[in-house]
Amino acid sequence: MTDFSPIHVIGGGLAGTEAAWQIAQAGIPVILHEMRPIRQSPAHHSEYLAELVCSNSFGAQATDRASGLLHEELRRLGSIVIQTADKHQVPAGGALAVDRGVFSQDLTETLSNHPLIELRRGEITAIPRDGIVVLTTGPLTSEALAEDLREFTGMAYMSFFDAASPIVVGESIDFETAFLASRYDRGEAAYLNCPMNKEQYLHFWQELCKAEQAELKDFERETAKFFEACLPIEEMARRGEDTMRYGPLKPVGLFDARKGDFRENKEHRPYAVVQLRQEDKSGQLWNMVGFQTNLRWGEQKRVFQLIPGLENAEFVRMGVMHRNTFINSPELLSPTLQFKSRSSLLAAGQLSGTEGYTAACAGGWLAGTNAARIALGLPTVTLPVTTMMGAMFDFISSASPKHFQPMPPNFGILPELPNKIRNKQERYGQYRDRALSDLDSFRFSLKNYALALS
Repeated sequence: MTDFSPIHVIGGGLAGTEAAWQIAQAGIPVILHEMRPIRQSPAHHSEYLAELVCSNSFGAQATDRASGLLHEELRRLGSIVIQTADKHQVPAGGALAVDRGVFSQDLTETLSNHPLIELRRGEITAIPRDGIVVLTTGPLTSEALAEDLREFTGMAYMSFFDAASPIVVGESIDFETAFLASRYDRGEAAYLNCPMNKEQYLHFWQELCKAEQAELKDFERETAKFFEACLPIEEMARRGEDTMRYGPLKPVGLFDARKGDFRENKEHRPYAVVQLRQEDKSGQLWNMVGFQTNLRWGEQKRVFQLIPGLENAEFVRMGVMHRNTFINSPELLSPTLQFKSRSSLLAAGQLSGTEGYTAACAGGWLAGTNAARIALGLPTVTLPVTTMMGAMFDFISSASPKHFQPMPPNFGILPELPNKIRNKQERYGQYRDRALSDLDSFRFSLKNYALALS
């Protein structure tokens, strides 16, 4: 038996499952709270932990892909979720896909049989005010708990609907066409602008109107009313030929200084302009302003690459519009996934602003590890920013709070390499090699620290 008070993990999804396992493996008792089947969510179908709702795939396996690198980092860190995914893998080309029913059942049994894990079924309606707590309730956090979390964080720091524009890798943008400028040259040139002439705009508008939309899930239809407050770009296009030109594509006050004084060269004034806003500290990622969309991902790429300057755009995140609950992490969380206002409270998974199955596992690993370290009286840890895990948690804790949206793993958030490599595959391979080398050094330092304490 142990003298430690149990740590409470709220939410039995991928992040919660991983967090609970890491806490227990550190010798700390944990109570894992899952409301199903006492109260079902609108998206889940079983009572198993770590149920995969949307797909059975964790993404590409190759380690020169962002998801595959994240898989390998988690393997080296002892992730129970990735270990179980490897065990129940099914053929899926180059992706890590699983038999989802067997996968979730196995994880449920594994955690239920751990002597330090107590699985409690039932809804938690408020954050426990005492002790160490890890929040992993995901995008479908129950109304009562979401309200309590909103009161704790402040209303301005919670989002309940994810309307996000695509994000583009800066290296894939044609800077011969796109230009940096602010409207009317006011202040620092903070936006990257892709100009269109009339012919280009009309072609883009016509293709956007014809593009195929993704079908909303049943539990998202009720939130479709929010679209009016944050209109999809394709809906805006359908309202008229010039609607976008009076909205996010308005060309007023935007001119390419490389073409001379715009006051004397009115013919150089664009007919429409797509603006991109810097998304990260280093300027490697750019957000398409006003391009929240419900188009299918393939259609987004097809249509948005019609925009001058984005013909070869590499998208690290496609536009989305769906029900989601997430906190404004740059205001609220440190890179350790602790709340700044309460260090004994941590958050992980989609609630913290990461996106995707594997990212949820990564957040669960770090939040669980740090929760255990707090209980043991050890300093919390951050991962090297050169690793995919470290870069994700650095991003969600340091991005612009004003424009924060959930982020999937991608190479665009990693620090640049010392030498510029034009070949994308070679560049990604270099990112991978550096990440895994730095992760191994991190693991070695943790091991040595533990040995010094023993």
